[in-house]
Amino acid sequence: MSAVPWLSVLWLLPVVGATVVLLLPAAQRSLARWVGLVVAIATFGVALGVAAAFQPGGDQFQFIESRTWIPAFGAGYTLGVDGIALVLVLLTAGLVPLLIVAGWHDDREVGTGKRVAHTYIALTLLVEAMVLVSFLSLDILLFYVFFEAMLIPMYFLIGGFGPRTDDAQVRQQRSRAAVKFLLYNLFGGLIMLAAVIGLYVLTVQQDLGAGGAGTFDMRTVVAAANSGQLGAGPAVLNALFLGFMFAFAVKAPLWPLHTWLPDAAVSATPASAVLMMAVVDKVGTFGMLRYCLLLFPTAVDTYAPLVITLAVIGIVYGALLAIGQTDVMRLIAYTSISHFGFIVLGIFAMTSQGQTGATLYMVNHGLSTAALFLVAGFLVSRRGSRLIADYGGVQKVAPVLAGSFFIAGLATLSLPGLAPFVSEFLVLIGTFSRYQVAAVIAAGALVLAAIYVLWLYQRMMTGPVAEGSERIRDLVPRELVVVVPLLAALIFFGVYPKPVLDFIDPAVTQTLTTVGSVDPSPPVPAQPEAANPGGVRHER
Repeated sequence: MSAVPWLSVLWLLPVVGATVVLLLPAAQRSLARWVGLVVAIATFGVALGVAAAFQPGGDQFQFIESRTWIPAFGAGYTLGVDGIALVLVLLTAGLVPLLIVAGWHDDREVGTGKRVAHTYIALTLLVEAMVLVSFLSLDILLFYVFFEAMLIPMYFLIGGFGPRTDDAQVRQQRSRAAVKFLLYNLFGGLIMLAAVIGLYVLTVQQDLGAGGAGTFDMRTVVAAANSGQLGAGPAVLNALFLGFMFAFAVKAPLWPLHTWLPDAAVSATPASAVLMMAVVDKVGTFGMLRYCLLLFPTAVDTYAPLVITLAVIGIVYGALLAIGQTDVMRLIAYTSISHFGFIVLGIFAMTSQGQTGATLYMVNHGLSTAALFLVAGFLVSRRGSRLIADYGGVQKVAPVLAGSFFIAGLATLSLPGLAPFVSEFLVLIGTFSRYQVAAVIAAGALVLAAIYVLWLYQRMMTGPVAEGSERIRDLVPRELVVVVPLLAALIFFGVYPKPVLDFIDPAVTQTLTTVGSVDPSPPVPAQPEAANPGGVRHER
């Protein structure tokens, strides 16, 4: 165990950075941005250090920190990281510096307040800190507190910052989108709170904590759940599972609880929208892996077919609605609903390939969505319109922008050689071994992805230059600093995903072992009589 509490340093660094930014003089807008960027880069450096010291073949949870928090409730400040959480920590810490650079001037697009830049940077860093705690927490109550708390800074980023406009109706829509985001997620969180309390009552009844209290320690509760020591019947465990699952399905978002996402994505700035879709929403799918599966393995067996069905519907639904969109940003938002369907599909397939693919998909979706949404945002900021019909021939006037958009789009449709292909392939083969029909339908939806991506590129980037598009300039150095690392990561991990899989594979194996799930054995074809003339029986 390290003498330095690196996991605490990891999430407290953005909190300290946000505090420093808010304390800067109002006139120091540029300094506020630079302080935020330096803090975000330092946080990524700490995350890389944790990854370098992490031992994939070692204990399931490493860098464990444990302090007493609320002894009367058996709640503790307990942090730890496994391979699944680690790759999501790296994704979060790696994306935030790029998002700060991408939104370098976003704070100028709203209001006239003197401290707008300070607020924007501070809110972004606070979201990062709360997401990191959610990935690192090994205490159920601690996880819940930050799972809910991250909604507040995200709400202000959606409702308080967006494209510059004097249209009162657009501003009203932005406010409604922020409120819808908050209400949906708060409602899901309240349902989860009831489940958390119910789970705690079970730990009190079974005297799992110290001094007659219960416990929120995830490792203790998981051990009791998987040994049958929680002392609850199937009906109670199913109800608790549904409470957790509902909150995570809203956050993810899983169809039909997805309706807040498109409105929130188009109302926020592109950088804030990516922070929401590529980082915050991953807490939902992470929660399914960390809490739903480990705490309620028998309930997962009961409800997996239902969740698989909802995931497949979401895959097809998101792709179909993306095809019909006239707003480029809303189109990309709907593709995320389809992608989250693939992630949930892999999680509840309950196979090593499926869950490895789902975890890798979380990372790759974050990279591909960030690249596509940010490039589209750069384009929209130049033209001043989100309507696809207002564009045409962009590749003639901005070839680097168009080329970046094309590569990001190909990654979104999971072209072989780009990172999302590996994760999607693993999800499909992992699902097929248990749910053949679901896997076939999901694979068929890949055709729909090709339609919405290639048709979008054709309408916006090819053909004659549309009126108004001739003034579109190519990507500037600041924007290239954002786009190039994302495209490079998509290509690198598409060709060589091993560095990420080395962290994920052991963690997935340990998760499945904990819940007692094994991969289904491949069917052995019957031996034809001609090949076995003696009638000898072969046992596997």
